Amino acid sequence: MDSVLDVHAAASLADDSTCSLENYLALPDHSMDARIAAARAKLGTSTILLGHHYQRDEVIRFSDFTGDSYKLSKAAAETDARYMIFCGVHFMAESADILGRGDQQVILPDLNAGCSMADMAEISQVVDCWETLERLDLAAETIPITYMNSTAAIKAFCGERGGLVCTSSNAGAAFRWGFERGKRILFLPDQHLGRNTGYAIQIPLDEMAVWDPWALQGGQKKDRLAASRVLLWKGHCSVHQRFLPSHVDQVRAKYPGIRVIVHPECRWEVCQKADDLGSTERLIALVEEAPAGITFAIGTEIHLVNRLAKRFAPEGKRIITLDDTGCLCTTMYRISPHHLAWALENLVEGRVVNRIQVSAEVKHCARVALDRMLEIR
Repeated sequence: MDSVLDVHAAASLADDSTCSLENYLALPDHSMDARIAAARAKLGTSTILLGHHYQRDEVIRFSDFTGDSYKLSKAAAETDARYMIFCGVHFMAESADILGRGDQQVILPDLNAGCSMADMAEISQVVDCWETLERLDLAAETIPITYMNSTAAIKAFCGERGGLVCTSSNAGAAFRWGFERGKRILFLPDQHLGRNTGYAIQIPLDEMAVWDPWALQGGQKKDRLAASRVLLWKGHCSVHQRFLPSHVDQVRAKYPGIRVIVHPECRWEVCQKADDLGSTERLIALVEEAPAGITFAIGTEIHLVNRLAKRFAPEGKRIITLDDTGCLCTTMYRISPHHLAWALENLVEGRVVNRIQVSAEVKHCARVALDRMLEIR
């Protein structure tokens, strides 16, 4: 049911050692630039590159489209290109395959580029949760909503049961959509985004319960589950969970008048101390719209923070990370110029490597959930 490496492409590579990834990885980073540009020129409009904001600069600068999960999902749904090179992580490439046409193929330059948050919600655990809710007569009034950072199987689960997918850009709209259709939302897999979104639309904290997939009945009594309006899956982003309330206090003490803005995957306590919060696109817009001379501390992935700092320095805007020990998305970082050059040059030679392909059964229901997401405002 999950994505697979294209067997035919793998067989082709086995017969041609010159195309081995190891041969690329042995070369200096900068030696890939000209090769990437040349391969892109040869491929022309048949191929587009989608780059997530958290990618390293050496890779994202080659992208045709850059953005957060929502923006890239829309680009994948609208492109006419035959090949999509997704410089992001596994679940994003799956979504591109789900939304793309049948004749389009999605390539993930490094199959090891996964997401620890997505891995925190296994489909078997989610099915067990739902069966427990059914046994307690709570499932019929519950709408499952999954964050984009989830596997295709989880997206299909939600689509099949009347739910949908959301991103941090439209989570509030997704919650309102859910409450028009049910009493309760089961939100997967990031408890922090779920809590911050629920609180933002006036759901009290005591009406949100955490479902622990490793505990009997989610670690909750039936009365607590029945009284809840939001069930928060016990998952998190390893990058954003590192930010602490003390980090906000420290930057305010060190830089009087600083403006703190954070991603809603951060802890509720951090978001409450911040001046504003929002999706990656929203954080960028806040900086763009700010007057010259302002200082921002941003609680999100370090590559984006550093890129914004460099971009807006000429405008007199100072940007620092909320936690100066650095918050790197290690799985995003796996995709290097070497991986990108390898994937592109193989494509020039007619070989599709690292194809991400979701099975037809999963794709159908996942597409339902993603289409619902693209329709909400």
